[in-house]
Amino acid sequence: MSDATRRRPGSRHEHRWADPRRWKTAWPTFLLALAVLAPGPDAVAGDQASSTLQRAKMFLAAADYRRAIEACQREVQERPSAASYVYLTYVYHALDAYLEHLAKTDRWVSVEHVYLNLASNGVQDLVDQPTVLARIAKELIQGSAQQQADITAAMANRLDQPATARLWLQQTDWRKAKPDGWWAAPPDAWGW
Repeated sequence: MSDATRRRPGSRHEHRWADPRRWKTAWPTFLLALAVLAPGPDAVAGDQASSTLQRAKMFLAAADYRRAIEACQREVQERPSAASYVYLTYVYHALDAYLEHLAKTDRWVSVEHVYLNLASNGVQDLVDQPTVLARIAKELIQGSAQQQADITAAMANRLDQPATARLWLQQTDWRKAKPDGWWAAPPDAWGW
């Protein structure tokens, strides 16, 4: 049986791609195009980083400090850098400042809500809720947040002191610009 009798009617170009010699040149061209057009690991990692930090920003806006801290811890774990440690430190500082704001405005029920948010273990809390006096909760949380902030700030400095100094300058300017609510969002300059 000849090649002409084996071909299906209407597939006149089929024989060109069936020729193995043609694939010897087409295959490397295809791989080169794929390598040039595919996003690199840095592009994908950058998208994931911004996604994690965007979630942290939303959690800060909602005063969901547990999830904001967890998101920033995930950022440190997945992409350790001076910046990621500074971001985590910032969230600890934001938690501390938010609690101080609530105490100064005599909003102790909200302090309890922050405590419950941080102490949450999931659905089991509906039947076995952790209880603590709001003023004690404030002191416990602030002490721990300040301690963790000191630790993560030191780690950021060890990794890249100039970058850490630049980020702290940006957050200092942010705090001055928004003295009554800076803790609800990261500085705009950080691009979360």
